[in-house]
Amino acid sequence: MAFTLQIGESAPDFKLPATNGKTYELSDFKSKLLVIFFTCNHCPYVIGSDEVTRKTADKFTPKGVQFVGINSNSKNTYKEDSFPNMVNRMKEHNFPWIYLHDESQEIAYDYGALRTPHFFVFNESRQLIYTGRAVDNPKDTTKITVNDLENALNSYLEGKDICPKVTNPIGCNIKWEGKDAHWMPADACDLI
Repeated sequence: MAFTLQIGESAPDFKLPATNGKTYELSDFKSKLLVIFFTCNHCPYVIGSDEVTRKTADKFTPKGVQFVGINSNSKNTYKEDSFPNMVNRMKEHNFPWIYLHDESQEIAYDYGALRTPHFFVFNESRQLIYTGRAVDNPKDTTKITVNDLENALNSYLEGKDICPKVTNPIGCNIKWEGKDAHWMPADACDLI
């Protein structure tokens, strides 16, 4: 069995606290498409591409797409990834997505998140239709040649086949509690 959720599989449920003071479950999101992405506060690939992700969210939210970020990183590996720092980061940047905290890291395991950022796109039935990177150079957005996330969203909304459906996420490893910062679960591997 693959570590990362496979195309066509259903989104695992969750119940997680958000930086806005609310708690959210998967069923709280009723949109046509749902983009769930594993992110954090400190990763240079996240920081480098957050404004590109903001533009994508601003572009597609009016088309019925919701964006949800989940931070599963251990605050004991990087204190910058603590929940209070998540709250501060959202206040500072006012990102247009819900930002959830997965302190137990259970949801990262359920989805098979490999890196930050790692994107998962679900249709209205909450079946996975795309997973992987958003862009091909998240650390230096001046060198982006393709936005796979936008291509996937556009294709689906236009009734076209998404191609590719799977790409390798580009970024830092999820920071697993009690593990070296570069550790990955034994059954985790690149997607393609």
